[in-house]
Amino acid sequence: MFHFPDPLKLKTKRIVFECVYSVNDNSTLDRLKELSNARREVEEFINDGSIIAKAVAREKFGGSSSHLEQGIQKLEKYLPLLENLIHHSGKESRYQWASRLKIQWSSALSASSLFSCKGHKFFQLNSLLYELTMMRFLYGAMLREQAREVLSKDLVQSATLFRKAAGIYHSLATKVVSEFEAATLITEERPPEATSNVCSVLSLVCLAEAQAVTIRKAEEKGNTESLLAKLHYGIVQMLDEAIIILHRANKDRKDVSTSFLEFVSTCKALHELKSYKHFADSLKTDSDSQIGNAIGVLQHAQNTIQKNKLPSKESWRSVIKHELETVSALIRKYEHENNFIWNKKIPPKHELPFPEGKKIVDIIPYEPQRPEQKILLKLQ
Repeated sequence: MFHFPDPLKLKTKRIVFECVYSVNDNSTLDRLKELSNARREVEEFINDGSIIAKAVAREKFGGSSSHLEQGIQKLEKYLPLLENLIHHSGKESRYQWASRLKIQWSSALSASSLFSCKGHKFFQLNSLLYELTMMRFLYGAMLREQAREVLSKDLVQSATLFRKAAGIYHSLATKVVSEFEAATLITEERPPEATSNVCSVLSLVCLAEAQAVTIRKAEEKGNTESLLAKLHYGIVQMLDEAIIILHRANKDRKDVSTSFLEFVSTCKALHELKSYKHFADSLKTDSDSQIGNAIGVLQHAQNTIQKNKLPSKESWRSVIKHELETVSALIRKYEHENNFIWNKKIPPKHELPFPEGKKIVDIIPYEPQRPEQKILLKLQ
């Protein structure tokens, strides 16, 4: 899978809870101050601009980043406190107070934000569930980046982190965002991150990344070409579903960045090529009489990918080109062998066998935490 750290590029504006909420006792005031302090630490962490630079540098030069771990710890401190405030806020007061909080977030996946000439475009929505959505979205993005960080050291831990991130995005799509969307006016502009479609896509992407890590483990164990083909095609199926959801999201709102769409489709193309390559090899290994099918399968994969536009990002484009060159070399090798030895007919497309997808990873469900602390707010 390719590196796509964009979901980390969120920005937010300052919130001071104790300046907005009226309270009934000093202990509640102290808890609101604790909440504000915890949020300020998250604000400073994501607004300093270094998180992406360090993620890119790490990807390029290897190694780990305690900076990212610090950010995760700050979020894990803030999220339970926020969950507790929401728990003790009734639905009506939840929206009443939120309008005064002026909760504002930028978007990392919005086309309109990318093309804004005035810097970051901030979306303001009057709901604590909006704050919870964006903070959890950021948490998932950090765990996903941490999974890449440990990839070279511990494949099991990396896959686990991807699955945890998938669970966070799944909980957003099926619970928090669905409730938030139901309470939000259709006409209200909100970032793609605060939609169930985009959260569903990120959940699928993280699962696909977890399966890609699992494939590395399978390769280390020397698993069969047939199994590797199935595992790669399982990723293709996940990303196929993600692309369908993304196109639906773009049809509804027309505001998902093209770079995100390109990332998902390029990852699908990569694993499609890898799947067909392993599948063709398994066909030929099973029986030399299958060499015609093997050639046909590779030609189909080559034609399918070549019909699509190559990615704009140079590093991604070079990887796809390399895979296409590998497939071309394999076709020439099999054709040469077939012409001189087997003389097997290459079946038409509708008669070719196709790989069967296999999915062996699942989400790790996200379990929200909150302290058992009462918050007594004055209703106005």
